[in-house]
Amino acid sequence: MLCIAGLVAATLPAGVAGAAPAGCVSTPGPLQGQAADVLGIAERAKRELGLNSVILRVSQDGKEMVTAALGESVTGVPADPAMHFRSGSVAIAYMATVLLQLVEEGKAGLDDTLDRWLPDAPHAEEITLRQLGNSTSGLHDYVTDPKFLAELEAAPFRHWTSAEVIGIAAAHPLWYEPGTNFSYSHANFQLLGAALEKISGVSLERLLQERVMRPLGLSETANGATPEIPVPALHSFTSDRGIYEESSYWNPSWTTAPGAVLTTDICDLERSARAVGTGELLSAESFRTQLDPGTVGLGTTTDGCPATVCLKNTREAHFGFGILVDNGWIEQNPSFSGYAAIQAYLPAEKLAIAVSATKGPKTPEGNQAQTVAERISALLAPDRPLKSKHPHS
Repeated sequence: MLCIAGLVAATLPAGVAGAAPAGCVSTPGPLQGQAADVLGIAERAKRELGLNSVILRVSQDGKEMVTAALGESVTGVPADPAMHFRSGSVAIAYMATVLLQLVEEGKAGLDDTLDRWLPDAPHAEEITLRQLGNSTSGLHDYVTDPKFLAELEAAPFRHWTSAEVIGIAAAHPLWYEPGTNFSYSHANFQLLGAALEKISGVSLERLLQERVMRPLGLSETANGATPEIPVPALHSFTSDRGIYEESSYWNPSWTTAPGAVLTTDICDLERSARAVGTGELLSAESFRTQLDPGTVGLGTTTDGCPATVCLKNTREAHFGFGILVDNGWIEQNPSFSGYAAIQAYLPAEKLAIAVSATKGPKTPEGNQAQTVAERISALLAPDRPLKSKHPHS
C-alpha cells in the first residue's frame, strides 16, 4: 500500500486524484505492430523498475503512434493520460526560446553582460545572457549546497524566493571563469527568468503563455503560483527523506524561475518535444544557435569544479541553449521530488517520445522516465538510441 504522508488523501480537493476528463486519452485498443511493442516495453519497464505509474505518448512525423497510462496515481486510482504532473526543466527550453526570440527582435544580445539588465546579479559584469542559457556561467548550483539540501529536506513545503536561492549560489566562488566550462546550475535559470522580465517588461508567466504555450496549443501547461497541481493530478512518492512518502505537493518554488514552475500533461509534453525539437518558434538561425551555441559540452572532467557537475568536450552529447542534445536527440529530462519525465525528439526520424513516471517503494535512483524512453528509442531508432547520463530537474 502507498504511504500518504504530509497530505491525507481524504482532505485533498475534489477531483485531485479522480477520474480524468476527456482530453488527452489513451489510444484505443487492441494495439498492433510498433504501438503494441512500445506498450510492451513500458509494461516491462514499469514492472522491472517497480514504478507506480508510467504515462507515455509517442508520435512519428506528427502522427500519434501510442498514448497510454499504466499503473496507479494513488492506491485504487488508475493513472490516466489526462493527469497533470510537474515538468521542471522543460521550462528552461521555453525560457531559452523566448530569449532567442527577443534577440531576433533586436531587444537584447546574447553576449550582453548581466549588468545591462540585472546590475545587482552576482558577477553581473562577467556573465552573459548566452552563458546563462547554455549553463557556462560558472555559478555554483545551490541545489548542491549542503545547507540548502538540509533545509529542503527538513521543510519540503517551504516556499523559496528567487533572491534566497540566488543568494546561496552567490555565496560560493565561481567554479571557473565564465564561458570556459560547463556546469548545470539552477541559478542560471533563476537569473535568466529575471532577465527576460527586464528585457521585455512583461512577467515571465505571461511571456511563456503568449510566446510558447498559446502558439503551440499547450492548453494543459501552466505556471503554478502555489504547489497546487491542476486536476486531475498524478501523485508522486519518494524516499528522499528516508521514508517512502507522498511528495506531490512539496513546494517546487526552488526548481526554476518564478513564472516558469510548470505543470503539464503527456499530450502537451509530446507536442512540446516536437516543437522544441524542430525549432518551430524560432528562425533557422536561432534554432541553429539553440542546438549548438558553442557550449563546451559534456564528457571528460576537468579541473575547477566537482567532477559530477563540471564537464568538458564531446560532441556525442552537449548542452545547447536550454536543451540537451544527445546522440541526435533534442531533449529535456526533469527529475525531482518523486516526479520524473522526459521529452525527446529525433529530427532524423521525426520521432517524438514523451514519458512521465512515478516511483514505487523499491524504484532505483535516477530518472526512470528516461530509462523507459531509452528502451523505446532502442526499438524505434536502433541506430540512434537515447543514452543520456545527464538528468536534471
